[in-house]
Amino acid sequence: METVNIDAKVVMALRNSTGLGFGDCRSALVESGGDLAKAEALLRERLKGKMDTRTDRAAGEGCIAIVIQTAKASIIEVRAETDFTAKNDEFRHLAKELATMSVGTAAGAVAMTPAMTARLDTTRIKTGENISFARGTRLDGGAFGKYLHHDGKLGVLLQFEGDMPEDLATGICQHIAAVVPTPLSVDETGLPADLIASKREEAKKEAEASGKPPQIAEKIAEGKLRKYFEETTLMGQKYVKDDKKSIRELLPKGVTIKAFVRMRVGA
Repeated sequence: METVNIDAKVVMALRNSTGLGFGDCRSALVESGGDLAKAEALLRERLKGKMDTRTDRAAGEGCIAIVIQTAKASIIEVRAETDFTAKNDEFRHLAKELATMSVGTAAGAVAMTPAMTARLDTTRIKTGENISFARGTRLDGGAFGKYLHHDGKLGVLLQFEGDMPEDLATGICQHIAAVVPTPLSVDETGLPADLIASKREEAKKEAEASGKPPQIAEKIAEGKLRKYFEETTLMGQKYVKDDKKSIRELLPKGVTIKAFVRMRVGA
């Protein structure tokens, strides 16, 4: 028999923090003797178990979040089951919070911390959806530029050293987001050696097959390889906003692009 007198205001406070129904919140408060913190922990533990059974449901929607803090930056992808949830302000706020928290982790691929997991579980419980952290990258050192598409599903983080105007850094991020083909690396030194060797050999065989002498075939192969670098590396590509200049030619003196990360939801 119920003996604990539960104030409706306390029930409403628990509803606001968990997003659950009045009855569930009141029952949890009764079970925890009216202790709000204990009731919230009880509900989260109980409902997290139910949510964990839903992780096999497809989470095909989501958003990208980017946070820059002085010489550190993170870009992450958070997934949801429905477009409705992915566009929700609370979900976008969750992604931003997780990105902010990830800035405090080690550079490289972002690994979820217990605090990040707890924050994610809060929104999972409220929405009833299979919300998940998909991936993230943390960059360290230098300065940063960023671009986030208006729908939140495509984002670019750029890392560089030197004095680059903010609008140019943003423009280069927009270039990375829009250009086809998407750059594979900053320059040719970032391409896999086996890929370069394969492209060189392929071009050489084509030239030899057309009857060119070995020395000429070698020169033709090098020319085709340079063309490949221009098409597939960021520094070699023509700027989408001014195709008379390459990205390399746009950079102010003393500026070096160190890295970039392009993320599209689900890609």
